[in-house]
Amino acid sequence: MHYIANSARYQNMEYRRCGRSGLKLPAVSLGLWHNFGNVDAPDNYRNILWTAFNNGITHFDLANNYGPPPGSAEENFGRLLREDLASYRDEMIISTKAGYTMWKGPYGDWGSKKYLVSSLDQSLKRMGLDYVDIFYHHRPDPDTPLEETMMALDLIVRQGKALYAGLSNYKPAEASRAIKILKELGTPCLIHQPKYSMFERWVEEGLLDVLDEEGIGCIPFSPLAQGMLTDKYLKGIPEDSRAAREHGFLKKDQITPEKLQQISQLNQLAGQRGQKLAHMALSWILKDKRITSVLVGASRPEQLEDSLKCLANTHFDDDEIIAINRILGNDL
Repeated sequence: MHYIANSARYQNMEYRRCGRSGLKLPAVSLGLWHNFGNVDAPDNYRNILWTAFNNGITHFDLANNYGPPPGSAEENFGRLLREDLASYRDEMIISTKAGYTMWKGPYGDWGSKKYLVSSLDQSLKRMGLDYVDIFYHHRPDPDTPLEETMMALDLIVRQGKALYAGLSNYKPAEASRAIKILKELGTPCLIHQPKYSMFERWVEEGLLDVLDEEGIGCIPFSPLAQGMLTDKYLKGIPEDSRAAREHGFLKKDQITPEKLQQISQLNQLAGQRGQKLAHMALSWILKDKRITSVLVGASRPEQLEDSLKCLANTHFDDDEIIAINRILGNDL
């Protein structure tokens, strides 16, 4: 079946400027961390990709190690891009990363120039691309000088292998240093990708302020806490959930009685807002104007379409904010 994109795909999506750059991203972006590996069903992830683009999602986020096995998400995305979406490449923002273990030996991990340049070359081959739009360093390297890592990002942009450079998982002090180095090199940092959800709020302790001051975008990942901030776990752990999968990152012991109580209370509050819990969890992040986009995953096309309903209401009044903070034990 030949893919033809929905002609009305841009009508209902909100696009936000990425910091003070010239780039806009959709308020909801598709992350390929899960569900696009060789362990997954090709027809299903093809339909997820089609559904995303048909609904105005123009940003597709990958990394060298996404799968499983590592590399397979990029390979599968590249194949779908060639077979279905090649004519739409200039309407898409494609990002990838390097920073976690990818191959054996001393050059397949962390943040050396050798690793970052080699990894991106491999990623481009897997996806069949001449360049990616955004290339991130996936995590800080405690052993490699930050100057070397940032010089690698600068080199990659100057070589035309990426249009923009980004950071992921950097704490405020580390991010500030990296941002300063990149600025001095002449390749400003475009965006930061941190883990951020109602259950993980460390970015509020300085990082968002740093990014706002420097004019850098923010795109949180795991906004639903690996599915915990949905109605999926209100009655236990379903057999088809991430917590039940052997190769998943969410483990059963993370779903504690305390977490289940918080999930239940948040679910009640979401109902009062006329939302599902997942919608409210995404809206809660997007309420902050310092957030450029929020990364969502999807195991089915219908799940992705449902996530987009968060855009219907991203406003929270003071009483709702207070109630959420009390439930989460973050009384202000």
